[in-house]
Amino acid sequence: MREYENDFSQEYYTENRGSAADEVYELKEESPKAKKQYMLTRKGIALITAACILLSGSFGLGGAYFMTNSAPSHVTFYTSQSSQENPGVSVDLAVAPPGSPLTVKQIIEKAADAIVEINTEQVTSDFWNRQRTMPGAGSGIIVSTDGYIVTNNHVVAQASKVTVTLKDGAVYDTKLVGADAQADVAVIKIEAKGLTPVVFGDSDKLALGDLAVAIGNPLGKLGGTVTAGIISSLDRQLNIEGQEMTLLQTDASINRGNSGGGLFNQYGEIIGLVVAKSEGVGVEGIGFAIPINIVKEVAAQLIESGFVTGRPMIGITMIDLTTAQEAVQYGVRHLGVYISSVDSENAKKAGLMEWDMLYYVEDTRIEKPSDVTGTLQKYKVGDTVTITVVRDNEIIEVEVVLSERKE
Repeated sequence: MREYENDFSQEYYTENRGSAADEVYELKEESPKAKKQYMLTRKGIALITAACILLSGSFGLGGAYFMTNSAPSHVTFYTSQSSQENPGVSVDLAVAPPGSPLTVKQIIEKAADAIVEINTEQVTSDFWNRQRTMPGAGSGIIVSTDGYIVTNNHVVAQASKVTVTLKDGAVYDTKLVGADAQADVAVIKIEAKGLTPVVFGDSDKLALGDLAVAIGNPLGKLGGTVTAGIISSLDRQLNIEGQEMTLLQTDASINRGNSGGGLFNQYGEIIGLVVAKSEGVGVEGIGFAIPINIVKEVAAQLIESGFVTGRPMIGITMIDLTTAQEAVQYGVRHLGVYISSVDSENAKKAGLMEWDMLYYVEDTRIEKPSDVTGTLQKYKVGDTVTITVVRDNEIIEVEVVLSERKE
């Protein structure tokens, strides 16, 4: 049991989170065992209208490495040894690619038809509950002749409408097949036949200096853009938006809108799903992609089941209140991560309640939702974790058995 000490006498708001002294509440920790306590009151809870973040397990790529080595039997991906006339292949790509290396021009001829532009619309509400539509854009890769498309989860997450534009200019509405925030992979579907899918390569066989060709939709306006470089790193460990990820690094030019597009090797095979770039003054040529061997395993399970098995969750919906306006809207005094609903039987049985403010998960201080999800990646379904919450001025610890995320 942790010990806590009253250090929360301030009753003011700030517009944005900054240092501890600038937050709505202030916490002084004298040691890892320092005492902490809140002066917290709760007003009437406003009806939840803002978007909430569904806790679905840890966000990172670790779990994807431990999945099976082949896709479900009816899910087909094309590899170097297959053709559209003979598609009966598994996703086990432990064979050397045949043929000679291609020129960039030949790679484009082989792969460009399999890359799509993605445009999204997301409806948001301001403090006065006025709605507006925010546009977004990204890229995607066609993985089947009948319209399955893989992209990043962050490209389509919370979008109210997603459309796809093929290389020939045809535009399609989509439906979401499944999404996995941990691997940042999503599968969408369009109603079309006779499409050209990508040919999957083997990202485990890459070497530093291999050719890397990126095809995507940079800036959301330049669909079909091709850039070329090399593989700069094979296993770059990065924390992106709170997710621990193991990524390929390339110096091929990557920009906003490239997310979800393809990174291809010298044989015109896809070996990575573009996910991020480094930005900042003086930063050039640092882009990242999810290794395709991870992507294909996650995508296969999303197509088969709609979710990735074995992902742990607490079973709560969280809302992150980061501004004074949000705190007023929801009737709370302090900024923080709150439980807006308790969804799983395990979480209910443990005693978690709506509008508990999350304080610790095990020994991790919770300041944003990704702190929760990042901590959970250390655990598996069935493990018991200690969660510390603030409720009605009291610090409460509960033990929750992690359940499996199935949505």
